[in-house]
Amino acid sequence: MGSLVLLLLILSGIAAYVIGRRRAETLADDQTVRLHSRPTYHGLYVAIWTVFPAFAALLLWAIFGPGIEDWIVSSRFSGHVRTLSDAAHQAFIRDARALAGGVAYGEPGDQVRAAALNYKSLFAISSILLGIVMAALAAICGYRAYRALSAKKRTRHIVERVIKVILIACSAVAILTTIGIVLSLVFESILFFRKVPFFNFLFGFHWSPQSAFEGAGTAIEARDANANVFGVVPLIAGTLLITLIAMAVAAPVGLMSAIYLSDYASQRFRAVAKPLLEVLAGIPTVVYGFFAALTVAPAIRGWGEALGLSVASESALAAGLVMGIMIIPFVSSLSDDVISAVPQSLRDGSAALGATRSETIRRIILPAALPGIVSALMLAVSRAIGETMIVVMAAGLAANLTINPLEAVTTVTVQIVTLLVGDQEFDSAKTLAAFALGLLLFTITLVLNILALRVVNKYREQYD
Repeated sequence: MGSLVLLLLILSGIAAYVIGRRRAETLADDQTVRLHSRPTYHGLYVAIWTVFPAFAALLLWAIFGPGIEDWIVSSRFSGHVRTLSDAAHQAFIRDARALAGGVAYGEPGDQVRAAALNYKSLFAISSILLGIVMAALAAICGYRAYRALSAKKRTRHIVERVIKVILIACSAVAILTTIGIVLSLVFESILFFRKVPFFNFLFGFHWSPQSAFEGAGTAIEARDANANVFGVVPLIAGTLLITLIAMAVAAPVGLMSAIYLSDYASQRFRAVAKPLLEVLAGIPTVVYGFFAALTVAPAIRGWGEALGLSVASESALAAGLVMGIMIIPFVSSLSDDVISAVPQSLRDGSAALGATRSETIRRIILPAALPGIVSALMLAVSRAIGETMIVVMAAGLAANLTINPLEAVTTVTVQIVTLLVGDQEFDSAKTLAAFALGLLLFTITLVLNILALRVVNKYREQYD
């Protein structure tokens, strides 16, 4: 139903645009009349007044409609609702609404079936009324906009102001979403740190959330019991170890391939090699995880045993190598674009002074492209830190504090997923730890980005 309404809105906007444009073209046919705005703006003006009021009605109903429907159904079944707790009331409304939509949770009771019938009738009535209201708004507002068209109508100013408001709203959505994510992490992390001491979490060397104390006892006893099982140092060490291995693979390979593609390869080879290289970025991470678990990890274990080394079946080396292969396209593609953007005049000037191609690249091109290369590397680091599937399948879940790449380790992102798997109570220290880990990961990424911006700004001033 929603997609049909949106389709009708789009078609109405297109029709209004065509009608408004033709109206403006008719006015322009009069040689004594000079249009203030182009016919395109007149068409957009009519389309905006046709679509936006109807869309506003649809948006308001989408926000407040479900609550109104729930209130009506609850009032019709007030006798049954009074006997229910708040949780049971919410479950009753949820099951009835789902059953009205064709989805049944278990075996619904008679009251749920009766409420579902009420929901179905409300859905039908609300759809008809909403359609009538939207059609009336579109017709009335569109007609008034059409009648308001004239040669002196400043439709361009109005349309551009509307577009500016839309752009501001889109920017605000991104900003507010970021603020909402940060605040949700902060508030839930505060609840976690009421149960677990902050410094024990940040500097603890033991991570075992499964043994968190959630039984009877005072809050102080629970805090003391949880103090030594939520140490995040092993997770940070595992994350940095795998990221270091991945970047040791991706940085040199990606950067060297970018240099070759931009300054050495022929156009014919570049046209084939670059798309093939970027195919790696389109492979799902779970496929990389299978490759790491079924091919790379057994191979590393076999080579290690042949050399007399003790290698775990799941190791940081296997996860890091495969993750590095996955990240190569990010480094290569971005670095190639940055290196190719260096002005040709710098290359020509270096060649005129007698420098070889390799000397030009080392002393001229790479320093000039350094800000962009640093940005590419930081993006790759962020990608490595945030990776989950490869680590789960190739490095394991063991929170070992080690720098040995042949042992099993885990990362912050893997533990976040592990803590939130299944039905969890969001008031326990075990579940709230996921938000604390998320806040920690956000802080680490933010610090890396700030450092990258400082490097970029420092060297950009020299080469602009």
